[in-house]
Amino acid sequence: MTSKPIHDPFELEFEADDEFTSPSSDAWRETPMTPATGVDPFADFPPAREPETRDFGADPLADDLDQPEPPRAQPANPVHEMIASAEAALGEHTLPRITIHVFCAQPETADLVERAAADRRMARAAVVVRMGGLVGAFETYQNQPTPSLVMVESLDPAPQLIAQLDQLAEVCDPGTKVVVIGAANDIALYRELMRRGVSEYLVPPLNPLQVVRTVTSLYADPSAPFVGRQIAFCGAKGGSGASTVAHNVAYSITERLQTGAVLVDLDLAFGTAGLDFNQDPLQGVADALTQPDRLDPVLMDRMMARCTERLSLFAAPATLDNDYDIGPVAYDEVTQKIRSAAPFVVLDLPHLWTAWTRKILLSSDDLVIVATPDLASLRNAKNMIDLVRRARPNDAPPRLVLNQVGVPGRPEIPVKDFGEALGLTPSLSLPFDPKLFGQAANNGQMLCEVAPKSRAAEGIDYLAQQIARRDPPPVQKTSLFGSLFKRK
Repeated sequence: MTSKPIHDPFELEFEADDEFTSPSSDAWRETPMTPATGVDPFADFPPAREPETRDFGADPLADDLDQPEPPRAQPANPVHEMIASAEAALGEHTLPRITIHVFCAQPETADLVERAAADRRMARAAVVVRMGGLVGAFETYQNQPTPSLVMVESLDPAPQLIAQLDQLAEVCDPGTKVVVIGAANDIALYRELMRRGVSEYLVPPLNPLQVVRTVTSLYADPSAPFVGRQIAFCGAKGGSGASTVAHNVAYSITERLQTGAVLVDLDLAFGTAGLDFNQDPLQGVADALTQPDRLDPVLMDRMMARCTERLSLFAAPATLDNDYDIGPVAYDEVTQKIRSAAPFVVLDLPHLWTAWTRKILLSSDDLVIVATPDLASLRNAKNMIDLVRRARPNDAPPRLVLNQVGVPGRPEIPVKDFGEALGLTPSLSLPFDPKLFGQAANNGQMLCEVAPKSRAAEGIDYLAQQIARRDPPPVQKTSLFGSLFKRK
């Protein structure tokens, strides 16, 4: 974009383009197009990039839905699986503090953009939705500067769309990005828009996640630190076994799926991660929370205990010497820094309700609620799930794990009725096995170490695969002759 270099009063004290992008060319306003009738208006235009086979009308999430049905599992909701796969593809890119103006031609598009603006990944962006389409954008910016990003919708044919876009280019400020929502699924039009400097071209049908993905990808910083996937485990009530499930899932992710993970025990007073992994580190997560500004990769590595080659532990002190009056800002800063240490970060949350637990629950990529089949767990789990659904409308719903199912002599809510009351199919149902769980806890071992063929261990491995969205590496077969002639 070229023309009037006026300071943008809508910017919120942050120039995202200076930090994340390089100035783009303004070729799209330098080559006006003369509409022609009866012929392809773009036939003489050379392609601005290598030919692409991109189908803008196809469902971008279709390939993520072909997942085999695992054993011992309830059938998954395909809508939830689609949302979860899309969220995984989005990663954890968040927008900088920018202003976005959206000019819609249809009320349906305005409603869709409003829902996308409520997504947690766009929390720092100021989104203004107006009607009027491409013509309304041109009229608006004749008297005011343009923001960092302008999204315009046009239902006009391609020649008229290009002509109106040239008019908009004359009133746009340098560095402004433009996303066009059109009606024609035409690769030639797409190439022409890209050649003229348009950042992206979208074609209905759209959903909020596609809008979020498009906007966040425009401001993805390739030099930003690596961000791992954050999984929060929380119990519906005390004693539900959320810590045990979290520790075993973290171990399964590293040992079964062969990838790195960090386990963070946030129950500072009564955490059991150190006991479960037979670790007693001198420093842990409490030291990081008391000095979050000093936490760097070197100090973080010194504070974490090595449980295995791939699993690191941020243990809780588990003492009552301090009151641990730590604010939510420290928790947010520390958890964000830990996410750069491994592809997966498993958070073991205590059963309490504070500002920082609420923020972590709503900001995590995956949330696993562990409950027992009784009325108190049902009530608490429903409250948590309803809260998360309202606050994260575009994210996958929480995963529900029913633990301690089948206690002799105890009246229980059936698994099917429990899930129907919550409107959620349980991802895993763990049987009551006090001997196995007690032996693992007393020995400082995981379930797959004590009884790898047990139903509980297999269920934990299945849950880890669903959370990590990957399959375990194939086991290499060894031949008999190879072992016989192996060098000693």
